[in-house]
Amino acid sequence: MIGAHTPAAVITMAHGGGGRAMRGLIENIILPAFDNPDLALLEDQARLPLAALTALGDRLAFTTDTYVVTPLEFPGGDIGTLAVYGTINDLAVSGARPLYLSCGLVLEEGLPIAVLAQIVASMGRAARAAGVSIVTGDTKVVEHGAADRMFINTAGIGVVPAGVQISATRARPGDVVIVNGNLGDHGIAILLARNELALRAPVLSDCQALHRLIAAMLAACPGVRCLRDATRGGIATVLNEFAAASHVGIRLRESALPLADAVRGACEILGLDPLYLANEGKLVAIVPREDAATVIAAMRSDPAGRNAAIVGEVCAEPAGNVILSTVIGGDRVIDMLAGEQLPRIC
Repeated sequence: MIGAHTPAAVITMAHGGGGRAMRGLIENIILPAFDNPDLALLEDQARLPLAALTALGDRLAFTTDTYVVTPLEFPGGDIGTLAVYGTINDLAVSGARPLYLSCGLVLEEGLPIAVLAQIVASMGRAARAAGVSIVTGDTKVVEHGAADRMFINTAGIGVVPAGVQISATRARPGDVVIVNGNLGDHGIAILLARNELALRAPVLSDCQALHRLIAAMLAACPGVRCLRDATRGGIATVLNEFAAASHVGIRLRESALPLADAVRGACEILGLDPLYLANEGKLVAIVPREDAATVIAAMRSDPAGRNAAIVGEVCAEPAGNVILSTVIGGDRVIDMLAGEQLPRIC
């Protein structure tokens, strides 16, 4: 059989050459994992019916992201689920309903084909569970040493319903800041998975899709002001972006920040600030104060929002700044992260 492989088979340069080996890889590994009618045509593009899109809303949301996480597998997920959920979430925080994804694979020569099969199968399961389709893609192979086993690029298309207006510029004094659960789980899970430290802690990545949670939030409060998933740079980065774009101040309460005990302990030992740690299943929302209780109730009815909490408020001053009210009674400026606390986390 063209493209048949043994458990010891690995990616070779021939798999990127456009011939029999590549065709076998696509037909035997990738197509069965993603399996949908649009992809099965194996055209150079997916042709999507406009009528079906316009029936759902009045604007397209379009995003792209590239995933270079190491290790490829970690407690709570892998690079495949990360790519699917991360792109879904980038669409969902605009209020869009995610519909279609692309998948671009950059494979290093020598990667075991069994690892590729496992990752694309994981992507397929994640996409089907989220109700989205991976409809087009591309595969490239690079020489051994030119990449770190596997990189994935995903682009996504969704539809924004009429009337939904979510923007970083819409925060107003008096609004409240809400997160959907424990912070920093992904960053700590990746750090521990690398075995770089003699720490043993039961931390799983929070890698998950947020579109159903966001749909519940918007059903409860169509006037959600700002919404963003807190990935690299954590909630500190997101809130600084909101404060700058809306010309407002934001004040957080340290005592209100939801943190797992293992994450809190790891941060204390390692000198990390959980406000800057990456998340892959956490969002930051700013909503009118009068709607906060309704939004929290809606969030807690969804598995992705069980630990939703109000962690701060929007104020007029100091405009463009984020301030943390600490548990010892002082204030601390939470600035934009200057570098990267942990590289290669997504």
